[in-house]
Amino acid sequence: MNRTTTLLNTGRVAAASLLVLGLVSAGALADSHSSSRTEGYKTMSMKDDLAHRSPEIHWPAGFEPAKADLFAHNELLINASCERVWSHIVDASKWPTWYPNAKDVQIQNGDALLQDGTVFRWTTFGLSIESRVHELEPNRRLGWYGYAPGTQPSFYHSWYLEPKGAMCLVVMDEAGVGKDAAGLRQSDETLMHRGHDLWLATLKWVAEAK
Repeated sequence: MNRTTTLLNTGRVAAASLLVLGLVSAGALADSHSSSRTEGYKTMSMKDDLAHRSPEIHWPAGFEPAKADLFAHNELLINASCERVWSHIVDASKWPTWYPNAKDVQIQNGDALLQDGTVFRWTTFGLSIESRVHELEPNRRLGWYGYAPGTQPSFYHSWYLEPKGAMCLVVMDEAGVGKDAAGLRQSDETLMHRGHDLWLATLKWVAEAK
C-alpha cells in the first residue's frame, strides 16, 4: 500500500468518524428540542420493524421473521445507482474504511469481492464472527449467515436493492434465532436496528461521494 492510498483510507475513516459524531449530535440535539422524541429509539420495538419488513427478502428455512427471536428492518433511499451502491457492499474488505462498526474483515477464500459461498470473518458490534454468503444476485440481492466460528448459524443478514429512477432504495433486514439473539433482544432490543441505521447512513455517504 503506497502513501497516497494510506492517506486516502485514513481520510475516509476520519470522515466516517465525523459523520458518526454528527449523526449522534444531531440526534441528541433533536431529542433535546422535542418531547415527542425524548425516548428516541426506546419507543421503537422489534414489533415495529416486523410490521415494516420487506416482502422481497428470500428467507432461508428457520430464519423467517415471524419466528425470529430478534429482527431489524432498515431502509434508505440513496442518490446513486444501485450498481454503485452494490460495488461498496460487496467490497467487504473495505467496509472498515467507511463503516465504523466493521473491523478486521478477512475474506477466507481469497476473492477480492463477496461471491456466492464466500466465507469471511470480521468484528461487528464488538463480536468476532464468521459469515457465509448464502444468496447473491448482482446489484439486487445479497444474504449471509452469521455465527460464532465452529457453531451453527444464528443470524441471517439480507440486502435488497431496488432502482428508483437514478436513485437506489436499499433495504437491510436481519433475523436472529436462538439464545444469543433472544438475550440481545432482552438486553438492548434496538441495538441491531441502530447499528444498521449507521451502516446505511455511511453507505449513503460513500456511495454519493464524488
